[in-house]
Amino acid sequence: MLAITQLCKAYGDTPVFAGVDLRVAPGEFVAIVGESGVGKSTLLNCIAGLDSVSAGSVRIDGLEVTTLAEPDAALLRRRRLGFVFQAFHVLPHLSVFHNVALPLLLLKRPDAARVREVLAAVGLDALADRLPRQLSGGQLQRVAIARALVHRPALILADEPTGNLDPGTAERVMDLFATQVRHEGAACVLATHSRAAAARADRTLALSADGIGPA
Repeated sequence: MLAITQLCKAYGDTPVFAGVDLRVAPGEFVAIVGESGVGKSTLLNCIAGLDSVSAGSVRIDGLEVTTLAEPDAALLRRRRLGFVFQAFHVLPHLSVFHNVALPLLLLKRPDAARVREVLAAVGLDALADRLPRQLSGGQLQRVAIARALVHRPALILADEPTGNLDPGTAERVMDLFATQVRHEGAACVLATHSRAAAARADRTLALSADGIGPA
């Protein structure tokens, strides 16, 4: 599903990481750990085609992401990826329900039952009609998680998805990621500082300026 070869990223003369090689198969859950500022979020953005790379290759389902024009990269993200951002990126004028429903609407596959199912899975079914301004940070994070998973993406990229959650809710969310991976065949790459979250993965890798390897 995901094949990264000798990926490098630098901002001007400042390197972020270099020589990253990674393969993630369908049905595999990989956690990436590392010090703050090492580039975990940047790596996920490069995988999704949201950030340019300095060198190397990123292939998703055989498609080279680094050379895609932005309209094609956006279409790939819409169809194949579910991205959980640290900054949530919910739309303030849409209700919880409609924020989560948006990926399905963009794919012209509206499915209210699926939206309600995912909201229930993250414990937000009772808040479906609320606007983002009426939610806590942890609730907003769960909206972002539900939105990323609602269309059953082939590849899930999750950037610190449990950072604003209490331990019980974090465990519930990790159960949901595991279900998408184990039972629906998604590949998942999780960037995290949480040892508990990383422990749920099949493999845990450490990112550094020199590349990536076993943690």
